[in-house]
Amino acid sequence: MGVENYISIKRMPQEERPREKLLKYGVRKLSNTELLAILLKTGTKEKSALGLAESILGYSNEGLRFLTDSTVEELSQIKGIGLAKSAQLIAAVELGKRIALATKANNYKIKSPDDISNLLMEDMRYLKKEHFNIILLNTKHEVIAMENISIGSLNASIVHPREVFIRAIKRSSSAIILAHNHPSGDPSPSGEDVKITKRLQDAGNIIGISVLDHIIIGDGRYYSLKENDLM
Repeated sequence: MGVENYISIKRMPQEERPREKLLKYGVRKLSNTELLAILLKTGTKEKSALGLAESILGYSNEGLRFLTDSTVEELSQIKGIGLAKSAQLIAAVELGKRIALATKANNYKIKSPDDISNLLMEDMRYLKKEHFNIILLNTKHEVIAMENISIGSLNASIVHPREVFIRAIKRSSSAIILAHNHPSGDPSPSGEDVKITKRLQDAGNIIGISVLDHIIIGDGRYYSLKENDLM
């Protein structure tokens, strides 16, 4: 969009401005572009906040999903999106994830691997790096919390029993479930996945906190090590 075609939001009819539309009609009436524009607050000399929002959505063929695991560095590659706007967007996305997970996990009871997949799939399937998480459970196998242990390719040095079980002990968990994602989309376990699972299971047996399963999240698919007799 050239400067000559640039129209600031302030010059738009009031009923077409994103913030005013939200206040008058409710948040569900706004498009993804309009919601992003509200988060961005301001534009640049060349583009309005709506124009910048369009640039973000068009930056990747993933569309809105691009924001689920973006970094400040990635967002800053988009012209007009500096460090401050990048931080605003990443913070908003992370809050959305945490609210969704907290709402879903409240008193959520784990009865099968499907229950774990239902809890984690949408949050983890699009992540671009491996995230190793633990789900903390009470004696009724209801979810107390989910905590991240590490980000990056799994190995024994970054997934240490100490880091895993100190979280479980602090939250008085009686059992835990291990979970991580494969960015490739294929949830098949590696030899290292099986090795780490065995190590943590042995440590849990000594401490008295059961490791019930290890779920690997792919793109729309999951793999349960327990269900496949690998633990």
